[in-house]
Amino acid sequence: MKLLRRVFPHPLLTLLLTGVWLLLVNSYSHNSLLFGLFLGIVIPFITQPYWPNRPKLRNPLKVVEYILVVLWDIVAANVVVARIVLFKSNAARKPAWISVPLELRTPEAITVLAGTITMTPGTVAADVSAEGHALLVHCLDAPDPDAVCDEIKDRYEARLKEIFE
Repeated sequence: MKLLRRVFPHPLLTLLLTGVWLLLVNSYSHNSLLFGLFLGIVIPFITQPYWPNRPKLRNPLKVVEYILVVLWDIVAANVVVARIVLFKSNAARKPAWISVPLELRTPEAITVLAGTITMTPGTVAADVSAEGHALLVHCLDAPDPDAVCDEIKDRYEARLKEIFE
């Protein structure tokens, strides 16, 4: 087990890198699979010293639920943003900067939350406070900033807290 952990310090990263390589090559062959596997072993092995405290997933099955929620929200937000851009006048829009207080404490969870907010059309995570206790978010149209803050906390932060903490 110890030898296996030394060869594969980050097994999920190995699988992810192999899969990404196969997607980049855009065709399957034994050579591309072997080279992807080679990259998937070598890159985590070389970068292992930079990962002294690997993030622990407390509830890995919740990751699937989180991904599905985010994908749904991205599709729904695309429709909302299209409606705002096409049918709402500039004068009627209410863009806002919102400070979202964070209960998350692990850097990985905060990074995933900021990435999720940025991937969702109409919102951008712009900054994290120095202590990591708040996230600054810009919204394309936020008539009720408190509702946007509550939605981020309920839909994303609560799930990430179950996954990471």
